[in-house]
Amino acid sequence: MASAVQEPLSEKERAQRGEQLRANGIVIRTYDIWKTYVMGDQEIHAVSGVDVEIKRGEYVAIMGPSGSGKSTLMNLIGCLDSPSKGLYYLNGNLVSDMTDDELARIRNKEIGFVFQTFNLLARASALHNVELPLIYAGVSSAERQERAKAALRSVDLEQRMLHKPNELSGGQRQRVAVARALVNHPSILLADEPTGALDTQTGIEIMNLFERLHQQGNTIVLVTHELDIAMHAHRVIHIRDGKVERDEAIGR
Repeated sequence: MASAVQEPLSEKERAQRGEQLRANGIVIRTYDIWKTYVMGDQEIHAVSGVDVEIKRGEYVAIMGPSGSGKSTLMNLIGCLDSPSKGLYYLNGNLVSDMTDDELARIRNKEIGFVFQTFNLLARASALHNVELPLIYAGVSSAERQERAKAALRSVDLEQRMLHKPNELSGGQRQRVAVARALVNHPSILLADEPTGALDTQTGIEIMNLFERLHQQGNTIVLVTHELDIAMHAHRVIHIRDGKVERDEAIGR
């Protein structure tokens, strides 16, 4: 995809572009984004002029070997980091120019994260772990419980709501993490190597869950270095040396 940014846009033009993207159902749109790190007297370009467009309801894998830039791109898409250059719109919001506080708010509202290591509070129940994003969002206690219970039901953990992580299997812990990611009804579900800590059979079960969530209308972006995991998605963006090497649809 060729870069669409040729010269600086005015604030009004940037806002209009965001409205147009939202109207066209485009949840993620990057324009010539770069992430550059300075190491001594050298500049390391972890992401180099990437243009990506993902529409609402898509199931996309971002794939590449270690050091390819896929993790840096994930951090940019997930609003965990800001690009050195370029524009990034998330659900019509120009997030590339936001402050850290603004990024934290938009991240909690628009993105559901699923990590390889689950990132659950060890002493909290599954229900409380799922409630956490709602606490940060200022949702009332009664509504938090109802929404957290519904999210756990959606991943088939209704009978395990009061169990702590050490009382759950690896697959069940990842299901809790998925429920927590879904509880805010985010624009995208962003999964970073979600089967990396699981055995093969449990990994297949989690990927089947993602497929079911996609069929229910969720937008899923999966980051992986494993081809067999990437092939569960319906489109694969291959990253190499900080650039998009190719972007291909997966036949079904």
